[in-house]
Amino acid sequence: MRRRLINSTLAVVLVVIAVFGVSLVIVETRTISNSAQDRVESEAVRLASVVDSRLLSEEQVNGDILSDQVALEERYAVVDIPGRAPIELGTKPQGDVITYTASGERGEKVTVEEPRSAVTREVGRTLLIIAGVALLAVVAAVLLAVRQANRLASPLTDLAETAERLGSGDPRPRHKRYGVPELDRVADVLDGSAERIARMLTAERRLAADASHQLRTPLTALSMRLEEITMTEDLAEVREEATIALTQVERLTDVVERLLTNARDPRSGSAVSFDLDEVIKQQLEEWRPAYRGEGRAIVSSGKRHLAAVGTPGAVAQVLAALIENALMHGGGTVALRTRVTGNQAVVEVTDEGPGVPSELGSRIFERTISGRNSTGIGLAVARDLAEADGGRLEMLQAYPPVFGLFLSRTALKKSVDGTEPETTIR
Repeated sequence: MRRRLINSTLAVVLVVIAVFGVSLVIVETRTISNSAQDRVESEAVRLASVVDSRLLSEEQVNGDILSDQVALEERYAVVDIPGRAPIELGTKPQGDVITYTASGERGEKVTVEEPRSAVTREVGRTLLIIAGVALLAVVAAVLLAVRQANRLASPLTDLAETAERLGSGDPRPRHKRYGVPELDRVADVLDGSAERIARMLTAERRLAADASHQLRTPLTALSMRLEEITMTEDLAEVREEATIALTQVERLTDVVERLLTNARDPRSGSAVSFDLDEVIKQQLEEWRPAYRGEGRAIVSSGKRHLAAVGTPGAVAQVLAALIENALMHGGGTVALRTRVTGNQAVVEVTDEGPGVPSELGSRIFERTISGRNSTGIGLAVARDLAEADGGRLEMLQAYPPVFGLFLSRTALKKSVDGTEPETTIR
């Protein structure tokens, strides 16, 4: 591209120089020739006037006097006075000459000649000057063409490298501009594309990390139940375990769909009214074997028969993240307590462990933030799931650790003994 730009610019300059240079040479040649002719005519007229004036005053007319009064330089003059011998001034030129004859009032004639070689020399000097100016113009054009080619080609090379980096998976925008509106527009588009690709890659990596974290525990539990099915010969127990496994598969499907929904649009939810007791009961059944294996217990207490608004699968995943967090980082008995505050149903998860370190504080919900050697993703994903359903997840107390899941509440069902009337709160 650089070569094409330089060649095109140089071609334009050469065409301009050729057109205007030839015209200028023709004009200057004619001007010099006409100027030489005018000089000869003027010299002849002047010499004739001098001769005429001396003849009128009856003064002596000879070669010495005329040579002193008229500057002939390289010219040759002949004064022809009737009745006298011709008076020659200067040296007669050889070859082609420019000549002119002027007549006086007494019949005298003055002929002035000038060699055409003087005109040729002057034309040659003019041509050299024109050629020098043309050469300077060509040099300046080449320098300007090289500078302009670099100014245009270098940005295009940078933009090509940027596009190549985007194609190779490096979406970092360069934020480099070149002072050329068209190229800057292309750079803006590439930087915008780089930022969008970076967001997409971040979302995909986040989705993969969230999915692997959220599916790890349910898949482990599912594999354990399938192993139990293969080891038992009791048909009733097989059916029971298979039913539970199918329920877990449905929950896994719901988790995946929820994660994909949040990845596309975190604000898009499919919240419904559901029985919070059923979700808590299911979580207790799923996690009791793990706690029993650690010599610990998990219990629930508080207000019963709460109808909350949300996605049951998402709420189950939030509670599972809190319960797993308490299993990994907490100690003693883990308690799930339900209560009502205003128009919200609250599920609190607490344990008897050392609590949240003071240096973590409110950063506990940030990604990659963990008190031990864990991924630091669980609580971050749990908060995202809660917020997608219109709820919120907060750390209510650092020691002993208390995490609260706040959900919108629709109606209070009647208790077992029928003492609580059904009330709608909006």
